[in-house]
Amino acid sequence: MFFFLSCSKAEQKKRDVPLLEVEQEVISISKEVEKKVNPNLLKLQNLLQIFPTYGAAGSGENAGLYLAEKNEIVHTIFENQETFLNDLERLLLNDTKNLLRLVDKKHFLEKEDNPKDIIPLKPNNAYLLNRNDLSLRDFVEDALRKMSFAAKEEGVTIVASSTYRSYEYQDGLYERNVKELGQEAADRESARPGTSQHQLGTVVDFGSITDEFALTKAGIWLDNNASRFGFSLSFPQGYEEVTGYRWESWHYRYIGLEACLFQEAYFNNIQQYMLEFIHLWKNLD
Repeated sequence: MFFFLSCSKAEQKKRDVPLLEVEQEVISISKEVEKKVNPNLLKLQNLLQIFPTYGAAGSGENAGLYLAEKNEIVHTIFENQETFLNDLERLLLNDTKNLLRLVDKKHFLEKEDNPKDIIPLKPNNAYLLNRNDLSLRDFVEDALRKMSFAAKEEGVTIVASSTYRSYEYQDGLYERNVKELGQEAADRESARPGTSQHQLGTVVDFGSITDEFALTKAGIWLDNNASRFGFSLSFPQGYEEVTGYRWESWHYRYIGLEACLFQEAYFNNIQQYMLEFIHLWKNLD
């Protein structure tokens, strides 16, 4: 049985006041709840809309393939948003050495951007040196030494051929390549001053610095094991339109083990994708 209670307009008007107050209280509570929700979730969702068409791959011959790959990456991240955010926030918090800076043909280093903890590489029993003027950031040398000892235990000799390059050195190298190869070829083979990862002091070119290096014992070993020691291949095969450089099987950048695992888990193990994403994240308002 239902009972219908009636009230006068005057009585209803009296009841309207507390109802409005309750409404305002609910709105206030909702705003407080919004504040407690991770604000980076909205930022992430906005970034995921930008990411697929960001970077050099947006207009190249294989743009459709790279777009499809980036959409897969977006899907993976979207399906694991909270886990991804936790991993990203921890990665950035731990990056006290600024290892994840995006440096490419569109994102420049200044002439003065030289690391202060560069040390010369000296002959040792871990790895060989192709030149006597090589240097790296101190903690990268330590990682290189550990990796080289591990390779040595498996009968593989690691040879460092090129490492830190100053802005001035890169300027001279690029100009020489332009004279020898021409402008177009030089841009595929070498970086203009300020756009080289080598200026970071965290990059090592190994072995012969030729395509044949990929088929050597050292090239194969590094391909399978470098990430365990925090080294990531910068310019993988088939990604010239993404990175701006042709395949370089010898060019590894130290980004740290945590970043290597993050790259493998969310970015199809493509360094450029991860660094572009992090660059967007840091600069998205």
